[in-house]
Amino acid sequence: MAHAYTPGLRVTPQTLLQRQRQLPLKGEVVVSQGDSVTRDQVVAHTHLPGNVTTLNLVNILSCTPEELPNYMLKSEGDPVEADEPIAETRPFIKWFKTTVKAPISGTLESISKITGQVIFRAPPRPVQVQAYIDGNVIEILPEEGVIVETTGAFVQGIFGIGGEIWGPLHVISKEPDQILTPDQIDDSCAGKIVVGGNLLTLDVIDKAREIGAVGIIGGGIRDSDLRDLLGYDLGVAITGTENIGLTVIVTEGFGPIAMARKTFGILSENNGKEASISGATQIRAGVLRPEIIIPESTIHEQTDESDNPGLIEGALLRVIRAPHFGQVGKVTALPPELQTVESETHVRVLEVEFDNGDRATVPRANVELIQE
Repeated sequence: MAHAYTPGLRVTPQTLLQRQRQLPLKGEVVVSQGDSVTRDQVVAHTHLPGNVTTLNLVNILSCTPEELPNYMLKSEGDPVEADEPIAETRPFIKWFKTTVKAPISGTLESISKITGQVIFRAPPRPVQVQAYIDGNVIEILPEEGVIVETTGAFVQGIFGIGGEIWGPLHVISKEPDQILTPDQIDDSCAGKIVVGGNLLTLDVIDKAREIGAVGIIGGGIRDSDLRDLLGYDLGVAITGTENIGLTVIVTEGFGPIAMARKTFGILSENNGKEASISGATQIRAGVLRPEIIIPESTIHEQTDESDNPGLIEGALLRVIRAPHFGQVGKVTALPPELQTVESETHVRVLEVEFDNGDRATVPRANVELIQE
């Protein structure tokens, strides 16, 4: 029997999660297998090589590459400070002397007798990898990182910007369809992850950033507000490195869309709990979704991260195309035969009952599973 792939996102009140925390290049792991770690704890660190700067000294000194070592005041491997003399000519008349100074602070890495170029390298940059979530180290990746495991609530969003942050959830909206207003963002939001129900507007995000919130979560966002927030149009590249002062996650899509009741319920039940969130999103091959992880969730219905029963009767889904875009419901039937839709194509469909009691027949390609 043929199986059609149906995209999905996980929204679960309790599950087992594992996150790999890896350095960009080999370094030192500073925790041991079995250790209990906190989200802000450094688990591995290394140093990235500094940037390289080159100088063509033979042109500056008017000499040949073979003669260059005779004019050098520094040798390969020597430390240098910015504007420190590193080479000079030795004319008979001192007023004609040419002195070359180091362009950066760092190390004189190479003196080429072939090209006449001198290479400087800036000091190495320290890189630290933090645990990101509260949990236990279940595996060590030698010289690279660790795998951290935790149990808690897990919600995947549709789109996000900004990197990994953590803080207590601060649910402001009373209902999943309530739109936040700037006057609801006050000093109580400082250092917290603000949760609204519906649309996140630019003025609300700006107010949250001004107050000092570390993150903000809502049902939707306007693409024009997103453009104004970033100062440019986003393409299909991965997000998560934006330096905008906080992390933004939308759980449903673009435009004014109420947050799914299950998602809003999980966040509301865990109001005040510490959460770790990441806005990193990739919408092309190798899909990466923004995520909200709440270790030690107050809800105790546990599933496994790998559980995915697929498209079956009773499965929770969201419609991702008009005319029912954004509506959430449950599968009531999966007719096996192809049916003709408005575009006059023959496709597989499903029957769905929405939260408001309405029923509809929808092409299977127009839905996204909410994996519970």
